[in-house]
Amino acid sequence: MAIHLNRRTVLILGGASAVTLATPLAAQDDRLRLAFIPQENPEKLLGDIEAITGWLASEIGVRVEGFVTIDHAAAVEALRNRDADISFMGALPFVLAEAEIGAVPLLSEVYRDAPSYTGRIFVRRDSGISSLADLRGRNIAFADPISESGYLYPLAEFVEAGLIESPGEAEAFFGRVFFAGGYQQAMQAMAEGLVDAAGASQYADLLLTPAQQAEVIWIAESEPIPSHLVIARPGLGADLQDRFVDAMLRLNAPENRDKLRYLYGPDGYVRADSTAYDGVREMARRYGLLG
Repeated sequence: MAIHLNRRTVLILGGASAVTLATPLAAQDDRLRLAFIPQENPEKLLGDIEAITGWLASEIGVRVEGFVTIDHAAAVEALRNRDADISFMGALPFVLAEAEIGAVPLLSEVYRDAPSYTGRIFVRRDSGISSLADLRGRNIAFADPISESGYLYPLAEFVEAGLIESPGEAEAFFGRVFFAGGYQQAMQAMAEGLVDAAGASQYADLLLTPAQQAEVIWIAESEPIPSHLVIARPGLGADLQDRFVDAMLRLNAPENRDKLRYLYGPDGYVRADSTAYDGVREMARRYGLLG
């Protein structure tokens, strides 16, 4: 089943000057446009983008521009429309983009020496919630409706527990389901008591303040998920694509590792192995997101 991808993007920032996506821009070989997803506070990402696009431009030899999309779907749409050449992306939106527009996987993130992570259900320690069943009738915030660790995999834990039969039953099980727009936003809503639980990456609690981190726990964890990756639109020139990949892999060098904090803070990058995402493809088919 094809999924509808919206066309909204926000918070535009170029490597040297601001740009707008009001009118689609034809891709050119003398510049490279990067789409970033807002899994952290988009305002923080603006400064990060300016720092990393400047460094990449010096390494690649072309102008590099970046912008923050409103969600994963908007990042895929930017690739489709050639408003972006490359996007930082979760595993689920990647397999959807691969099926819909022929997106190409380039790089996978590495965290703690592993190219995988999990999704978790977080609650406040003082909430009295100790199991998934305790969330019946309660409110929950997920990151994004096409996020693997911020929605699909954590929600699948409710299916595995026999509490719902499919994602379509989530609205009936919970009081209300919210999509906060990113890990940090979902976790913040839970930590501040606006919702009872949050579904997010296993590392999402690190986006809270130290005091907030001490006040939250996780009560369920998904099976391993292939890490986020960097993907390219179909048709991007091979030379420019190769120069970008080579530059990104140089971030693994000790003298460049401090710059990883501008790219969501992974421990490094490896070349993407498309077969590593077969489990995500199977999950997407199981829940009706892929035909």
